[in-house]
Amino acid sequence: MDLKLSDEQRAFRDEVRTFFKENVPDDIRETMVESGHPSKEQFQRWTKILADKGWGAPHWPEEHGGTGWGPVEQYIFLEELQAYPAPAPLPFGVNMVGPVIYTFGNEEQKQTYLPRILDLTDWWCQGFSEPGAGSDLASLKTRAVKEGDYYIVNGQKTWTTLAQHADWIFCLVRTDPDADKPQKGISFLLIDMKSEGITVRPIQTADGGVEVNEVFFDDVKVPVENLVGEENKGWDYAKFLLGNERTNIARIGMSKHAAKRIRELAGIELAGGKPLIEDRRFAEKLALLEIDLKSLEITQMRVVADDAKNPNAKTPNPASSILKIKGSEIQQRCTELLMEVMGPYAAPRQHDDYLGHNEPPIGPDYAAHAAPNYFNYRKVSIYGGSNEIQKNIIAKAVLGF
Repeated sequence: MDLKLSDEQRAFRDEVRTFFKENVPDDIRETMVESGHPSKEQFQRWTKILADKGWGAPHWPEEHGGTGWGPVEQYIFLEELQAYPAPAPLPFGVNMVGPVIYTFGNEEQKQTYLPRILDLTDWWCQGFSEPGAGSDLASLKTRAVKEGDYYIVNGQKTWTTLAQHADWIFCLVRTDPDADKPQKGISFLLIDMKSEGITVRPIQTADGGVEVNEVFFDDVKVPVENLVGEENKGWDYAKFLLGNERTNIARIGMSKHAAKRIRELAGIELAGGKPLIEDRRFAEKLALLEIDLKSLEITQMRVVADDAKNPNAKTPNPASSILKIKGSEIQQRCTELLMEVMGPYAAPRQHDDYLGHNEPPIGPDYAAHAAPNYFNYRKVSIYGGSNEIQKNIIAKAVLGF
């Protein structure tokens, strides 16, 4: 496989780099470097900048407002965005429900929802996981019973990221409890978060944040026209969606930025009277991380090459599970190495609501987010389908066991 970019692709990469350098607001880049968690206002402001450029949905076809880029250009854009770093387009709309709507939805749904996803007029969240249905998603129990022109939805979703900001939620719901296989009785619904009967309750995570929530549905009326595709075919649409999510979870550009940041800070922080980067054991761990990251990059380029050969595929590339596993492991290793760089300065609990008060921060400013990010990133090997489940997918779909 020829891994070298063509002259046109290198020129495109330079264009993307220049755009980020000239257009990412300083406060947004600073937030991404320090914590990686932009505010809702920052997300909205940056999304408008991307939308005005025509880059709001890098992998969408042009007829739906996307760029029309091929897989290689999409890969270059995403890597450069993560490495700069700048916020990626809100994934729940652009990467998840948007492609499901333009692939499986009807024309009215495309006209109604897609333009509002592009400029973040509508903020979407994902209603898949339930208290008893995470990696075993087919066991979900949220019910949708059809009554005339409406589905009546009852149940609960959990770990719903940024639901506190959301205008809409796309949900997997059970519409046929008597199906011979649980996967056959699931449908894909679009639900207005302002509907009567919806309650959002925050969940505080180990890093002290509240980015995830419980969402309760009590006799929520959803118009039947909000069904995507066919009734009881939602499992097929969910597999399509998750294939896209797992590929993006690799986040190679973000890990490249993290490795660069670790090397930079390890040249500042001292251990035994000399910079930590001069410690042979630490340098070895960082080098092994960078080698694994390069291997993952080459693997993702193989997936990109396969996608370029099959641009109209409606089923996920099973190799995306490999990217999900290794990508999440490398992200976690980055947070572990950053904790090692910070040493005891990572121990105090110093959140943004504490910093800026009368007491000065303990240690350098950049140490404050090391521990919260470490704890937060324990989740990446679980969401999008746990790594254990991904190994089963690889065994069956890739290795043929």
